[in-house]
Amino acid sequence: MAKKQFKTESKKLLDMMINSIYTHKEIFLRELISNASDAIDKLYFRSLTDGSIGLSRGDYEIRITPDKEARTLEIRDNGCGMTKEELENNLGTIAKSGSFDFKNEGTQSEGESNIDIIGQFGVGFYSAFMVSDMITVVSRAYGAEEAYKWESSGVDGYTIEKTEYDSFGTLVRIHLREDTEDEKYSEFLEEYRIRSLVGKYSDYIRYPIRMEVTKSRRKEGSPDDKPEYEDYREDETLNRMIPLWKKNRSEVTDEEYAEFYKEKFRDYEEPLRVIRQKTEGVSDYIALLFIPANAPYNYYSRDYEKGLQLYSSGVLIMDKCKELLPDYFSFVRGLVDSADLSLNISREMLQHDRQLKSIAKALENKIHDELTNMLENDRDKYKTFFKAFGTQLKYGLYADYGMNREVLKDLVMFESSASEEPTTLKEYVSRMPEGQKKIYYAAGESREQTALLPQVEAVTKKGYEVLYLLEDVDEFALMMLHEYDGKEFANVTADELDISSDEDKESLKLENEKSKDMFDFMKESIGGDVSAVRFTNTLSNHPVCISSEGAVSASMEKTLGRMPGAEQSIKAEKVLEINMEHPIASKLKMLFIEDKEKLAVFSKILYANARLISGLNIENPAEIGELVTNLML
Repeated sequence: MAKKQFKTESKKLLDMMINSIYTHKEIFLRELISNASDAIDKLYFRSLTDGSIGLSRGDYEIRITPDKEARTLEIRDNGCGMTKEELENNLGTIAKSGSFDFKNEGTQSEGESNIDIIGQFGVGFYSAFMVSDMITVVSRAYGAEEAYKWESSGVDGYTIEKTEYDSFGTLVRIHLREDTEDEKYSEFLEEYRIRSLVGKYSDYIRYPIRMEVTKSRRKEGSPDDKPEYEDYREDETLNRMIPLWKKNRSEVTDEEYAEFYKEKFRDYEEPLRVIRQKTEGVSDYIALLFIPANAPYNYYSRDYEKGLQLYSSGVLIMDKCKELLPDYFSFVRGLVDSADLSLNISREMLQHDRQLKSIAKALENKIHDELTNMLENDRDKYKTFFKAFGTQLKYGLYADYGMNREVLKDLVMFESSASEEPTTLKEYVSRMPEGQKKIYYAAGESREQTALLPQVEAVTKKGYEVLYLLEDVDEFALMMLHEYDGKEFANVTADELDISSDEDKESLKLENEKSKDMFDFMKESIGGDVSAVRFTNTLSNHPVCISSEGAVSASMEKTLGRMPGAEQSIKAEKVLEINMEHPIASKLKMLFIEDKEKLAVFSKILYANARLISGLNIENPAEIGELVTNLML
């Protein structure tokens, strides 16, 4: 029989579809199963208005049959089948979709709204050529007496001839290519591989996908001490058919959601929160989202991939659709299922991102509301969540020049001098005494070390609460936030700290002016690491401290110093501040008059002491140790 050429008469187009359109070869099974499901959908739809068909939903099935010896894989359905003309049109014309035509016939019969047909481009069938060198399609349209066989080895064309077929429906038989060093096509004949692919892509096809599988059982009568086993063959349904997320919330228990999450997303712990959203309107979709209790081992690394599973009518389109989640909510696991997606030719990506953006924005709002609800009504769970993912929210505050601060500012928490429990900015402001104009904070390595900073003790002694910023990102996040509820943030270790009375400020100003020459000498003795030396009246009982001038604080310098290219890191403008009320102040004044050499030694030791108090390293500890020893002699 002479071969017919494809109607497009474009071998290049078919070659492109076989070799370029699909990212993964395994997609072919999803496509063939989806086509089979579409065919059943069409017949089921007809049965709703044609009582002569006499089939119920439970009568339909898709059957997979692998044959290792023949190197063939069959996918068979008892759907509507195809006439010779339909075989010619649907398989002989590349990109001709019978499903697309069916969806656009314009019929509005009862029950149509329950039929979701995913196929629309008519090229999914040809993905099978990625793994096969020959495809045979045998089909008999429902109600027809004659069956036809379509056969093709690819770009060379195809043949159609009359054949025998024992039932209505369609059988697709693919002959797998020979294995190569790089490609093991035989894997698609293995039961475990077929089961895995059905579970991954087609678990929620609404009709049973069945396959005869090999199982093992104990031989009857075999002894208990040496039991013998035998293999047997049994039909097995490979898919679950009804997606959990399409059931009503009242039909699913919390335990079922938890088990689904642990199995689907391979987590050993139950989620902290289950979020279900069903939306109809501009974009119809169902979302089932989970807030995990712990972060994956690679969450804060470049290897982590964010994204939600994306389904179209129960068929997996993308395993990780990153466009559905902003980076700061990348910890969310789950899925979105929509029949309204504009799929591209390979069903792997979307043609347009308008629908995705609409869904993503709605999901962002929903996640934010759920986190807020957890924060306000289930604080223990929120603390567990924040311990795992709070850093990501703070990165979100800092990223993109703070453009997401309105979304995140009420979700972040910090340690505080007011309580052992972390606090939100909203809670901090609610506790501010009358007259307090700023939100005070201090950065440190630990809660204990930060609480002992001289400036922190001075501020808390005034009755003001201090936030403890213990993570590298904290200070950068607050810097980008700038203010909260009209209250600016103030670093207690910065030179602009303002907690003194006008009278004290004037007294301090005069004292610093009188001691200018001494401070210049001390600065020169210390070296270029300090930008200034001066008295302060905010240190309570501490002799010295380090403050900073400008936008970069000492803690920021430490953070930047740990980054790549640290040798060129931005430096903080550090100031050595001396407690004007401490006995050390009088000692320094005396030495400036009587023993400048000893004053130079004192200056270096005091600066080293201030660095240690602030959690900074001493660049030359041996020198400082020797200076201290000499003073003791």
